[in-house]
Amino acid sequence: MKIDNLNQLLEVRHTNKMKLAVIASHDEGVLEAVVKASERGIVEPILIGDQNRTREIANQLEIKVDRYEIIHEENLERAAELGVKLIREGKADFIMKGLIDTSTLLKAVLNKEWGLRTDSLLSHVMVYEVPSYHKLIYLTDGGMNLSPSIEQKVKIIENSVIVAKALGNETVKIACLAAKEKVDLKMDATVQAMELKEKYLNGEFEDGVIVDGPMALDLAVSKDSAKIKGYRSDVAGDADVLLVPNIEMGNGIGKSITYFAGGKSAGIIMGAKVPIVLVSRADTYETKLYSIALGSIISNYIGQSN
Repeated sequence: MKIDNLNQLLEVRHTNKMKLAVIASHDEGVLEAVVKASERGIVEPILIGDQNRTREIANQLEIKVDRYEIIHEENLERAAELGVKLIREGKADFIMKGLIDTSTLLKAVLNKEWGLRTDSLLSHVMVYEVPSYHKLIYLTDGGMNLSPSIEQKVKIIENSVIVAKALGNETVKIACLAAKEKVDLKMDATVQAMELKEKYLNGEFEDGVIVDGPMALDLAVSKDSAKIKGYRSDVAGDADVLLVPNIEMGNGIGKSITYFAGGKSAGIIMGAKVPIVLVSRADTYETKLYSIALGSIISNYIGQSN
């Protein structure tokens, strides 16, 4: 099934309901979204954190958590360790960040002895539904990697492809963004974009992936702009993934979609053995719910692929 809008994320059901380990569950926004996701049959949560505070918040929100497994742990480092080890033991399928610093959670995820390291790179993938665009668009990486190298960008692309294919995209079109479409040796973004395109042309990416660039944002998402500028590409005007050259561009595009264009979104961290739902406290309830559903779908997809 191909997912064409974010509401469809909430309708996907799996034979085995994905178990979600919520790290530091004593967070009002996260707890509300997790319980709603459970009630909709999307996930089976395991709540790890301050049990008393979690129950207190649940009572304030008039939601019930007694049906869920709750693991009491007030120490945040220990809570993160417990959540990661649940994954290692096959007792949970993916992770969500609650009231815990991102650095504390990721330190546990990357622990060399019992963490969830892979040979990939942790990177952030946002999925946006924009009223003015004809399909979902994926943005990476506006949340984790500051100014990634070519080798890192290859892994960032690979992570985004997993997300796009989990949502039913057989072909994934990657636009390597820069300020212009011509290679300029003074602009690293254009040089790296061309190198990534050459890797694609040399068959270094998996089947079903098209990588092109450098291209400015207008060329990536507007066929009219590409036609006017005489820019020919299978990706232009029809990009699935916007690969940004640095975190500033990614952050700016993402917030512009949300605050200027009224876009809806879901976000996920990829590159570990399981997806990690990491939302901001400023994110809407809707974004948190979509992100949980996205994590569930990706987790199921990875499980079927292994």
